[in-house]
Amino acid sequence: MKKKKRIFMGLIITALIVSSSIISSCQIKKGSDITAMGSTSVQPYAEMLAEIYENDHSGCKVEVQGGGSSLGISAAKSGIADIGMSSRNLKDTEKDDLWEPVEIAKDGLAVIVHPDNPVKNLSLTLEQIRKIYMGEITNWKEVGGNDDKIHVITREEGSGTRAAFEDLVMVVKIGEDKQKYPITPRAIVQDSNGSVRFSVSDDKNSIGFISLGLVEAEKGQKEVVALMLEGVEASVENIINGSYKLSRPFLFVTKEEPAGLTKQFIDFVLSPIGQEILKKEGLIPSHAGE
Repeated sequence: MKKKKRIFMGLIITALIVSSSIISSCQIKKGSDITAMGSTSVQPYAEMLAEIYENDHSGCKVEVQGGGSSLGISAAKSGIADIGMSSRNLKDTEKDDLWEPVEIAKDGLAVIVHPDNPVKNLSLTLEQIRKIYMGEITNWKEVGGNDDKIHVITREEGSGTRAAFEDLVMVVKIGEDKQKYPITPRAIVQDSNGSVRFSVSDDKNSIGFISLGLVEAEKGQKEVVALMLEGVEASVENIINGSYKLSRPFLFVTKEEPAGLTKQFIDFVLSPIGQEILKKEGLIPSHAGE
């Protein structure tokens, strides 16, 4: 994946030509700042979009902060942030006093291992991944790998990435009911996608899960490998055609109907320019496949 802080000249030139017809530039400093806060999965994409947007809108400042999806939703609800960023759907208890969330893109969830782990060449089942995260499968030889202990890495409670993983992997439908299995308390907890990625890249016996768009190494990063699940490669194409099942929404959440600079920035993200930027960075445009 290309470095998030890098601005591609082609995209900027396109934005300069087209975005002026979509959004007017900020002319004054007063009231020209907004804050987006929340999911660390959404954060690098929002930072890149904010930088491109600011470059074409003199006087506008879009500050982007992490902290996790739950924090972002709470921050939007309390008014601390103009935009809450979430990488999971809102719970029913979170929807009160919020405007309808805006899906800016879809993202795949990749289960990753070290490139020296021989299971990278195999296809694991969701049941095997579930049992690894439950702590029932503890050695790589049980799934076709070496005779080594599995080091399980997970995200913290409140993380949108963890919530998506739990919903997609750790929940099993039994008849009309659903059974949710807990992640083993022996799992190593990390507080960001970047930390999970680094931990897996640094430990050949580890396993983790991150945003699909963050699998590819940036300059200076070590490699990780996304596992095939149920015989299906983790790819944008397979998410669109429905064969790869681990996907989730990237959402912008606001307390009230977006207005002013908040609406202008969201409109930019949803515009053909913004959606093309997200697509080039490995995400799926919000209306892809429709």
